[in-house]
Amino acid sequence: MRPRSPKLVRGLTVASAITLVSGLGIAVATQANAAAGCRVNYTANSWSTGFTGSIALTNLGDPISGGWTLTFAFPGNQRVTQGWSADFTQSGTTVTAKNPSWQTTLGTNASANIGFNGSYTGTNAAPTSFTLNGTVCTGSVPTTPTSVPPTSTRPTSVPPTSVPPTSVPPTSVPPTSATPTTSVPPGDNGISVDNPFEGVKGYVNQEWAAKAAAEPGGSRVSNNPTAVWLDRIAAIAGTSNSSSNGSMGLRDHLDAALAQGAGYAQFVIYDLPGRDCSALASNGELGTTELAKYKSQYIDAIAAIEGDAKYRNLRIINTVEIDSLPNLVTNTNVAKCAEMKSNGGYVDGIAYALQKLGAYSNVYNYVDAAHHGWIGWDTNLQPTIDLMLTTAKKSGDVKNVDGFITNTANYSALTEPFFNINTTVGGTSVRQSKWVDWNFYVDELAFAQAFRTKAVASGFDSKIGMLIDTSRNGWGGASRPAAASTSTAVDQFVNGSRIDRRIHAGNWCNQAGAGLGERPKAAPAAGIDAYVWVKPPGESDGSSSLIENSEGKGFDRMCDPTYTGNERNGNSATGALANAPISGAWFSAQFRELMANAYPAL
Repeated sequence: MRPRSPKLVRGLTVASAITLVSGLGIAVATQANAAAGCRVNYTANSWSTGFTGSIALTNLGDPISGGWTLTFAFPGNQRVTQGWSADFTQSGTTVTAKNPSWQTTLGTNASANIGFNGSYTGTNAAPTSFTLNGTVCTGSVPTTPTSVPPTSTRPTSVPPTSVPPTSVPPTSVPPTSATPTTSVPPGDNGISVDNPFEGVKGYVNQEWAAKAAAEPGGSRVSNNPTAVWLDRIAAIAGTSNSSSNGSMGLRDHLDAALAQGAGYAQFVIYDLPGRDCSALASNGELGTTELAKYKSQYIDAIAAIEGDAKYRNLRIINTVEIDSLPNLVTNTNVAKCAEMKSNGGYVDGIAYALQKLGAYSNVYNYVDAAHHGWIGWDTNLQPTIDLMLTTAKKSGDVKNVDGFITNTANYSALTEPFFNINTTVGGTSVRQSKWVDWNFYVDELAFAQAFRTKAVASGFDSKIGMLIDTSRNGWGGASRPAAASTSTAVDQFVNGSRIDRRIHAGNWCNQAGAGLGERPKAAPAAGIDAYVWVKPPGESDGSSSLIENSEGKGFDRMCDPTYTGNERNGNSATGALANAPISGAWFSAQFRELMANAYPAL
């Protein structure tokens, strides 16, 4: 069970990457007659289409202030394509890395950890010479210091592993599975914090970022942190030639987060037996009776990696089993859902996951809480919270739940600016409109805040926070209304005023007209730990037609744009985009539409 008072976890052990150049000295230009010297570790980790270079620079001499510039030359045809924690430029073989705005100083024994993605052909030989502020590498503090114009005698307080504030996003994340040779970014030393998103920057999955950046204008958003979906057992170790969700494994991503200097990394725990029992496009690999396999081969394997002391300074944030417990409240008319309620597989499986993952104080569990268009009615909401409380207690401690997440992989608007649940039109409540359908909420923010209040009142810890997935709920296209409708008929008023432009609030698959929503942000509103992009924009919800695949992904007609619907979406058209690939696979047309309709605008 999670220790809620500050407590350190096991000591840190950092495995080394292949060090191509280590122990290099760089003479540091500082004030006149100041001792100068520095140490550089350069590592490179190659993959089939390029490599990641990581540079750890430590100032061994007197403090530097006013900025620094590191230069080096590649011995071959290497090219820097993206960089982070420094401003990189390249002319010919010469690379220049200038300090970022948040690290203009380097105190004595202070370090700067910078890196880049690169391309090459042939041999990827390491640079052999570095200079800092114009002074060539020496390997130690010279006995006769170099005289340069004074800059400042004021010492700096920058710690040896300084990282930027969260407002300065990385420009890229290295797609490497190796652990950097230097220390991990400054973190919590295993101490649990109230809001794991505050004060640190998030890890960007480079496999997603590369796909996003390859789209027109995609580089404007490819530096945003998104979650990594562990949607099958093979995803833990990583897969080759995967058609969806990438090939890096859990440890690969965690090591890459350390290399980037990220403070938190997000993962989706998503492989319950009989998973997503009321859907078909996202059904999983485990049968309804394979709970033992889920525990031993899936959860235990994840816990072993996330609990590695190497990651104690990294806040690991898990979204736990989306579309699961709410199904046992609302969809037991579906045979598989009825079976999972009867055999207890969902409750037992999630309780086990919470117990195993909640044992580590730097690991945070957020349980999926559906969305307002699913459980926003009183007959659904409190029973769902009650079931979640039962599950949390079964884990051994309700504090194994750090909070809840709403709107995961969904499209519900964050706020509806032109009406709320108390609005009346011609004396008729908007609750009576066909769109709202007697729901008690019209948007996700109000729903998430109310969910938290009810959850605490029901017995969850008062420190829990909410997450809202805003990856696809921007609704900023040309059909977005600019003001409330003037109609006096309630249906026309709501349809003319709502920014959520779906045909029906029950539509969930590859929705046409959707846009990117609020960018990931910590503590944006009362009771909300963060806005997050758990569903990586551009990854399909499901195929538009049946596509044979080796991942067990089925075909759900709610992803078919020609389907006329069922009782769960009011027998309405699906509003799904055509020509979609299987769930998790890259869907370029969707990503471009999300970019075009982004709100706030890009």
